[in-house]
Amino acid sequence: MPKATSRTTSRRRFIQSAAIGGLALADALSATNAQEAPKVTQRTLGQWHGFNLLEKFTRDRNAPFVERDFQWMANWGFTFVRLPMDYRCWIEDDDPMKLKESVLTEVDQAVAFGKQYGIHVNLNFHRAPGYTVARPPEPMDLWTDEQAQAICEFHWRHFAQRYKGIPSQQVSFNLFNEPGQVGPAAHERVVRRMVGAIREQDPQRLIIIDGLFWASQVVQGLEDLGVAQSTRGYAPMGISHYRASWIGGSDTWPEPKWPGVQQDGQYWDKEKLRGLLKPWIEKTKSDPGVHVGEFGAFVFTPHQVVLSWMRDWLDLWAEAGIGWALWNLRGGFGIVDTGRKDVTYEKFDGDHQLDREMLELLREHAATG
Repeated sequence: MPKATSRTTSRRRFIQSAAIGGLALADALSATNAQEAPKVTQRTLGQWHGFNLLEKFTRDRNAPFVERDFQWMANWGFTFVRLPMDYRCWIEDDDPMKLKESVLTEVDQAVAFGKQYGIHVNLNFHRAPGYTVARPPEPMDLWTDEQAQAICEFHWRHFAQRYKGIPSQQVSFNLFNEPGQVGPAAHERVVRRMVGAIREQDPQRLIIIDGLFWASQVVQGLEDLGVAQSTRGYAPMGISHYRASWIGGSDTWPEPKWPGVQQDGQYWDKEKLRGLLKPWIEKTKSDPGVHVGEFGAFVFTPHQVVLSWMRDWLDLWAEAGIGWALWNLRGGFGIVDTGRKDVTYEKFDGDHQLDREMLELLREHAATG
């Protein structure tokens, strides 16, 4: 870990003072951006490569974000972090209309760390009021329930007010994680409502929407909103989610090979991946374009299979000028303390275990993407 410098020390003092009041962060971070920042385009998104950080992924986890993670990423040359968050982390007494400032200031900290280390911060409602892909399900349905929509709008309005004035080169919003079994019309109504609420507070904010059917399909008909779109790099699931406990039946799938036949009985290779990417490549021609919000493979897929498969996805994204974020940095999909049994780890920054081979593959493509 780099030694503390006078700049780092002063930055820590800033973070502490910003935590006194949420809006103080936006005021402080925007103070150095007197001129309007250049517009975010597909070229910008294509230069964003990094990781998901999971400190607020669930209410049970709900920890402050870690400055060391931002230091690592910056030192390695990465430029992007996505924060998939559970809105229940920052509500009081299970009341979705009461916000807990002490937790929101921890999100402010992550934004400040991003500014300090030159890393774009993407704020995502992984569990939004009324919608989640995780368990347990939400008690209301965001896509059909007016009350759920009003609550979700309230939360996004607060975030828009909180970070107003911070350029979109530093912070973007990712509305919902992987809308699943929702029709295009219902999805469009909700997206338009949330985008409208955000833009009333902050007209310049970059907003990213995940594709339909778990971010696998391009969303049509929202071109007038000027929103970017996010897809995934998990196909085929027989590689990415082999023996993942949260995927029923994945423990019965054949051991993955790449290229090779997967659990669906189909043969998968780089050209099949290229076919899946084709609609997204077409979408990159519109402004602001496309980003891959998540990709990676869980610990039980053989390491060399993972690397070979990742290389093909990374090559395709580089060809298309599409940026990406690995799920995650630390943990079962990542490069630090992953728990993989077939990796020769490098001892790193104290007692951490680094998957150097995967790191260097990612760095190679981040540099050329």
